[in-house]
Amino acid sequence: MPHRIVAEELELLDEVTTLLQEEPYVVPPSQGEIVEELIRLREEMATAKAEDRGSLMSQYDQQLSLLEQIRRAARAPQVDPGSPYFAHMRLREGERERDLCLGKATRIQRGVRIIDWRNAPISQVFYRYQQGDEYEEHLGDRMFAGELVARRTVAIRNGELVRIDGPEGTFRSAASGCQGWHHVHREPPRLAGGEGAALRAHRHGEGTHRRLGTDLHGARRRADKRLPDIAGLIDAEQFELITRPTSGFVVIRGTAGSGKTTVALHRIAWMAYEDPRVDSPRTMFAVFSQALRDYVSHVLPALGVHSVDVRTFAEWSAQQRRRHFPALPRAVREDTPGIVVRLKLHPVLLAAFAEQVARVDGQPTREQAIDDWVSVTTDAALLKAVVAREAPGAFSDTEIDRATTWCRDRCEEVLAWLAGDRDIDAELDVEDDALLLRAWQQRVGPLRNRRRRPLVYRHIAVDEVQDFSPLEVRVLLDCLDKRKSITLAGDTQQHVMQNAGFTSWTAFFDHLGVEGTEVSTLRVAYRSSRQIVDFALAVLGDLVEDDEPPLTTREGPPVELFQFTDHGACVAFLADALKELIRDEPLASVAVLTTGSDLSAIYTRGLLKSEVPRLRQVLHQDFTFAPGVEVTEVDQVKGLEFDYVVLVEVSAERYPDTDASRRLLNVGATRAVHQLWLTTVGTASSLVREVMQLEGR
Repeated sequence: MPHRIVAEELELLDEVTTLLQEEPYVVPPSQGEIVEELIRLREEMATAKAEDRGSLMSQYDQQLSLLEQIRRAARAPQVDPGSPYFAHMRLREGERERDLCLGKATRIQRGVRIIDWRNAPISQVFYRYQQGDEYEEHLGDRMFAGELVARRTVAIRNGELVRIDGPEGTFRSAASGCQGWHHVHREPPRLAGGEGAALRAHRHGEGTHRRLGTDLHGARRRADKRLPDIAGLIDAEQFELITRPTSGFVVIRGTAGSGKTTVALHRIAWMAYEDPRVDSPRTMFAVFSQALRDYVSHVLPALGVHSVDVRTFAEWSAQQRRRHFPALPRAVREDTPGIVVRLKLHPVLLAAFAEQVARVDGQPTREQAIDDWVSVTTDAALLKAVVAREAPGAFSDTEIDRATTWCRDRCEEVLAWLAGDRDIDAELDVEDDALLLRAWQQRVGPLRNRRRRPLVYRHIAVDEVQDFSPLEVRVLLDCLDKRKSITLAGDTQQHVMQNAGFTSWTAFFDHLGVEGTEVSTLRVAYRSSRQIVDFALAVLGDLVEDDEPPLTTREGPPVELFQFTDHGACVAFLADALKELIRDEPLASVAVLTTGSDLSAIYTRGLLKSEVPRLRQVLHQDFTFAPGVEVTEVDQVKGLEFDYVVLVEVSAERYPDTDASRRLLNVGATRAVHQLWLTTVGTASSLVREVMQLEGR
């Protein structure tokens, strides 16, 4: 005889299956008669007396409302017979017990109660309470109180019950050709043991507010600038890079968590120790994302550096473009075609601007720089010749024609705007800021500061440089003083901005015109445990750059994959684990990472319904840098780290077998310091299956 729980679940599924077989779907009422009535009322209102129109309008509104209700019902999702629900709860209210199933569609008929977990109010009992708990909830205008007698998740595939999970354990259907069920008593998976491991978690203790070169009381150390206590904060390899001569290039590459950003930050602190003038707005730390900007802005003051200009390149270039081209429209376009973005970021535009200035005599004026920008982005013949010479095959002639035609139309709008036609919706692309600044540098000369003097920096650090275009970096380079002091930090394995034009360090420096620059590699991965690093490198496959894998400093829990039949079941699983984690480790930082805002919204709503504390959805990279759970997209977290990371929906659809997917998985995985979980609804991506050594499921 099967276990009691198995027997109950098989009986429940049989009831649901019988209903769905006998009445496959709910037939909505016919819309035809209502539409005919609406037509009749509209025609009658046209000729009715004034005193009758109010009554006719009221009838019309009622029929229109009824039609909309019927149409909504017709659009409503239907219960899938192959996987009708993913959870089952039994509620006892007084002397009455009732069973409810949670799925992604609602069907209440003939004693079967299947509710949509996303919007049925009663579903929150399942997400907020555990089996055996008494509940009390306001649902609508009524108070519901009782006991959650049973709380189980189930896996139903192709109409067959294959798994049951509950407090009593896990029940699995025997393999094909075998009899019965297997009952496994085991502890549920846990997130644990990594509280406060990430740098972003607010910790208290020695060194938190110390500056490099000071003792525990904040006093200056010896005047020889050797900073002997620095060895306690970083390793010898990092120290050597930090203390390089203050002129020239320092280029740092390394795997995620190897300390690239740390070196760039500490290098500025080291330089400021030797020369206090470095700690000024004439030093800039340029980053790609707002999140990394906010993080760096918190870290530099802790190193005793308070006046360095920390910016995203987009912020900096937009400000400079408005200063140098104040008459141009400020509106930013959001619907630029991908081929145009790729062209405007491609390194060939560096050569195109140089050729434009060489072939066209002109005055060193703002107007001439604008003309150069228009010419370079709209001259198909020029671009085809430059592409053929500098980057054969990068663009087809058809792609260049399509991109330049689009740019020509947009430039005509901008020129009309400049001529005084304010009825035109003239806009610029984000990428145009750097192009216009480069046009200024090539035609007019150095960029200018607010006092109209040359804009000159003593030092610039660029983090995540692999996501910058060579043209953007060239603009920054030409703002340096004669020492050309710059720190570039990046990892091509984390190159997720596919349009930026970065292919390799050698090609990158060729485009910048600084061949022969030494690239220093950091080989110790400090952030993540060995298990996480191994997984992250494995998903990269042939994209791994080094024959020698990075060294790791810690062991940790294994990377785990959890598969579900519905997002609602995944939400319930994560909610239980996250609530337990936050109760046991209140200082833990957790990232729940998705591939799109649609998934982020689903999981945020579900986890909020489950009353996961300190939960928020990050919409515009506005991270709190505090303990709690933050839900956002993978491409928003580059450069950040969390104690725990959950990569949601690592499915074949969301992560196809492409280089871009491999890099995205690598970036997401390496945000985790202590523990990494993966979840999927349906078939896992082949990239994950091959690493986890799973069969095609």
